[in-house]
Amino acid sequence: MADGSSFYITTPIFYVNDVPHIGHAYTEVAADVLARWHRQAGEDTWSLTGTDEHGQKILRTATANGVTPKEWADRLVAEAWKPLLETIDIANDDFIRTTDERHEANVQRFLQKLYDEGHIYTGEYEGYYCVGCEEYKQQSELIDGTGEYEGQLVCAIHSKPVELLHEKNYFFRMSAFADRLLALYEERPDFVQPESARNEVVSFVRSGLADLSISRSTFDWGVKVPWDETHVVYVWFDALLNYITAVGYGQDDEEFARRWPAQHIVGKDILRFHAVIWPAMLMAAGLDVPRGVFGHGWLLVGGEKMSKSKLTGIAPAQITDTFGSDAFRYYFLSAIHFGQDGSFSWEDLAARYQAELANGFGNLASRVVAMITRYCDGVVPAAGTTTPADDEITAVERRATDASWQAIDRLAVHEAIAAAWELVDALNGYITAEEPWVLAKDPAKRERLETVLATAYHGLGTLAVLLSPVVPKATAKLWTALGAPGTVQEQRIDRAFEWTVGDRVAQLEALFPRVEVTE
Repeated sequence: MADGSSFYITTPIFYVNDVPHIGHAYTEVAADVLARWHRQAGEDTWSLTGTDEHGQKILRTATANGVTPKEWADRLVAEAWKPLLETIDIANDDFIRTTDERHEANVQRFLQKLYDEGHIYTGEYEGYYCVGCEEYKQQSELIDGTGEYEGQLVCAIHSKPVELLHEKNYFFRMSAFADRLLALYEERPDFVQPESARNEVVSFVRSGLADLSISRSTFDWGVKVPWDETHVVYVWFDALLNYITAVGYGQDDEEFARRWPAQHIVGKDILRFHAVIWPAMLMAAGLDVPRGVFGHGWLLVGGEKMSKSKLTGIAPAQITDTFGSDAFRYYFLSAIHFGQDGSFSWEDLAARYQAELANGFGNLASRVVAMITRYCDGVVPAAGTTTPADDEITAVERRATDASWQAIDRLAVHEAIAAAWELVDALNGYITAEEPWVLAKDPAKRERLETVLATAYHGLGTLAVLLSPVVPKATAKLWTALGAPGTVQEQRIDRAFEWTVGDRVAQLEALFPRVEVTE
């Protein structure tokens, strides 16, 4: 069970150089489900998302579109990134933009502190820079280009040519924190998850840390370095600070103490920024490191990472317009082992929608409500003498509640859903075995009929509570049909089986209607 403490969770803040695809939405939904689970367990929960609007990539995109970087960012945020949250039903508490005054002012405050305390120095750097990653690349991270890029070195992630840059910049003495970082990973083995991500980070730091170039002087779209306005802050150094500027760093000590540290959910391609650079920055500033960093896998389409540049980017609305936001949320968090890569296909989505949501959960809910309406005139029945079959359903309710919470505590979202689904399967099997439609034909078995329906009704309510973070729209409809008091989101999810039953059921529309999928 939850301990009533605070829980602060973040997504990365996303570049506004283009519109979101389902890879971005996957990260948003994962963080949202975790936030909803903790919030419903009575914890003081705060969920943050937002947009990263500085840097060379944004400047070039805006220039190519004939507008200023701020105009471009404003347009993308208003027309694409904030609407995404509604499309996939995200219940975030805050949305931060790196162009917000609250962010920029406190980035400068943080940077000045590090400079004053000797963690920053001037130096020169030459290296291969990927504008897509906004990162200098090691030779091992580059590959030979093919096709139009033959004869050039390209980024292994973006497959676009890198640029050889030589700059006089300010540097952060990150190498000084290598031993402290390794001690952190040793003392807190779950600081970086999953284990494959942790192993990658430990190996990277053990191989030797270089100091980090944290300013740029060849363009001016960014936060000005406070002691030298001819430089702007490196976009990643700027962006990482959003996690603390959003919760009061530099301006509201009480709020900052209440919220920080955070659990970060990120894609594995930006793991090193969050698990190496970011904790080193915080150590230098004398602040607590994050609660943890979880690097989830990529969504693959046709065997390739989701990418607009490779034309494999799928807009979330392409899925939600047909299947709905609940199905989007359920599919990506149940079909993919959270932390590993997962392949998306329309065929798999359609099959799981029909088998698991429509036939499994949706049909179960419809049958139970319909039978109580038909055989009990809508009055919720009370259980009489129970049998081992009834008692097993009660036991599964408890097991599913405990197992799902334990899985969430490990950030194993897919396991939490699977634990709840054990109850879906158990209830469907129970109804098939007990045959209430047969019991209803024999007046002598009236008590048994009511016991079966009461047992199924209670199990269905427990399911509504357990699945509410994942499929909030469907479970809200189900909760209303069950006639239960309050809203489903107000129920304690870590004690889901203790929910208070209602007096009467109401009509329930299909939770997951039949859909026609066109080729």
